[in-house]
Amino acid sequence: MSEPEDRSNSNKPADAQKPKSPPTPTTLHGLRAVWRFADGERRAFAAAVVALFFAAGCLYLVPLVPQSIFDTMFGETAKASALSRRIVEALGGLDTLRDRLWLPALVMILLTALSGVAIHLKTRFAAGAAERIARRMRDRMYDHVQRLPCDTLDEIPSGDLLQRCTSDIETLRTFLNSQAPEICRALLMMLVPLPLMAALDWRMALASVVCVPVMLLFTAVSFHRMGPDFGKKETAEARMTAKVQENLTGIRTVRAFGRAAFENARFAESSAAYRESDALLFRHYARFWSTSDLLCFTQMVIVVSLGAVLVARGSLETGAYFYFLTVVSLFIWPVRMLGRMVVESGKALAAVARLDEILAKKEERDLDPPATERVELPATERGLALRFDRVSFAYRGGPTVLDGLSFELAAGQTLGLVGPSGAGKTTIVQLLLRFHEPTAGSITVDGHPLARVDRASMRRLTGTVLQQPFLYSKKLRDNIVAGMNAVTTEDAVVAATQSACIHESIVAFPERYETVVGEKGLTLSGGQRQRVAIARALVRAPRLLILDDALSAVDMHTESSILGALSAARTAQTRIIISHRLSAVMDADLILVLDEGRLLQRGTHAELIAVDGLYRTLWEIQHLAERDLTETLEEVDV
Repeated sequence: MSEPEDRSNSNKPADAQKPKSPPTPTTLHGLRAVWRFADGERRAFAAAVVALFFAAGCLYLVPLVPQSIFDTMFGETAKASALSRRIVEALGGLDTLRDRLWLPALVMILLTALSGVAIHLKTRFAAGAAERIARRMRDRMYDHVQRLPCDTLDEIPSGDLLQRCTSDIETLRTFLNSQAPEICRALLMMLVPLPLMAALDWRMALASVVCVPVMLLFTAVSFHRMGPDFGKKETAEARMTAKVQENLTGIRTVRAFGRAAFENARFAESSAAYRESDALLFRHYARFWSTSDLLCFTQMVIVVSLGAVLVARGSLETGAYFYFLTVVSLFIWPVRMLGRMVVESGKALAAVARLDEILAKKEERDLDPPATERVELPATERGLALRFDRVSFAYRGGPTVLDGLSFELAAGQTLGLVGPSGAGKTTIVQLLLRFHEPTAGSITVDGHPLARVDRASMRRLTGTVLQQPFLYSKKLRDNIVAGMNAVTTEDAVVAATQSACIHESIVAFPERYETVVGEKGLTLSGGQRQRVAIARALVRAPRLLILDDALSAVDMHTESSILGALSAARTAQTRIIISHRLSAVMDADLILVLDEGRLLQRGTHAELIAVDGLYRTLWEIQHLAERDLTETLEEVDV
């Protein structure tokens, strides 16, 4: 049992609140995504491949030098291959080499050094490009997630999003930095020596690669089988991460209700699912490694056996024989590693496809009309005029939350929304802030259709205190000015906190406005968090102020002080106050009484208590409870 996430909605049906598991991405999807993500860095990776090709060429020329000298100088020159004779001539000929045997050694050292330099360049090019891509991906993912519609965010657990923004991007970086270059290196180590081997002896060249097609085919089959399992492992890990994040967020609720054992069982279930997905991959790995090792040793046996037979018959020079043994040992293990890299790249491709799945989702701005048709509301001291015309709303696949709601609120007026939980009060706020779009009807703001109003300007001109106020783990002052783009003066901050009746509490702290609050403001009381959130909304001097049950955690005296301060300010801002306490809305210009998404009553406080209905019933119950409480307190004082 854990606390709901901040973006949850109490009006949302249970089936809409349950997160949906993302589909398992395909390998082809992952390959296409990698190609797109590498845009701007493809030249760096191409340079890394060129460096690898140069390094492989130098590496295979090193054993060719002693082989050529051995076959021409110590064997029969006529039987030596044309390639060996040309290498000896390039080094100055047999006569020169007999007097200068140090020259071949120097050439071998130089070739080895050049190969090392090329490997260094490859690492520098590939690692630099991978780090830049990872950095851009982190920035891009964070920015994109910030702009996703609430409907999309409600479908994906926050733990899963966290997994994609951190672990999946790190997997992508590792793939680009290590695995992709190693795959290229293994391919080059296999292809580069083929012409050299064919020039020495075509029979041995053919025997040296006879098992390679089988190994490549086996690698492809293994990759095809393991690809979906990598996706399942990523999904299982994301679910486990979501469980951890959810329980850490709601740890106080878990302890308060003694649900630690239950939550441990839930986590054990997700952990077991992750363990099983990981164990399945290890079983695949065990079969892959054992089979690939067998193929590698078979390849070596074929080369050793055929070479020995040809040398015994005199049809192959000893130097050439040892060259083939050296070359095969150089490329057969990289080919084996190629299988490993290709198989392990399945995890990277699954992670990349998961990243691309999120990036492919439309942002809020993608759902808006073109910029030329959007309306930007001006920042003035005048309040916003609101009009709902037969507005209905239902969450995807859920029941109707608002049913044909209509009302009109002039600029500078105050609207009170009352009704039982789940009546649709918060949904009205979310529609105004365009967290969701109405399924029917229309909303106009200052005479403009809300669907054409720029989201940023609407939210910028609105000061909102939601049901569950969120505070950052920062200083109190930073939390209060969090919604401001410009520098806020100290006088403005103090004025806002005084109106919210939190100034005295803040200055009582040892560090006053520099006090750092805990995560989500948990070091403050519920009432203090609400009042800090109210101050954050007031410091913006918004044209529309929304208090969504924002006074539920404060006492009646503090509530009266806050509402009195707002009334005394005599600003022209429009206000929407949602409250279960009717005392908070009794001075509103218009009060709407909602139940199950339908409008039951409308009018002023005086008009509503004058007629039978839900409002008068609630007023009588609350008024009677307040009177009894007052009498009890007076008796205690006496």
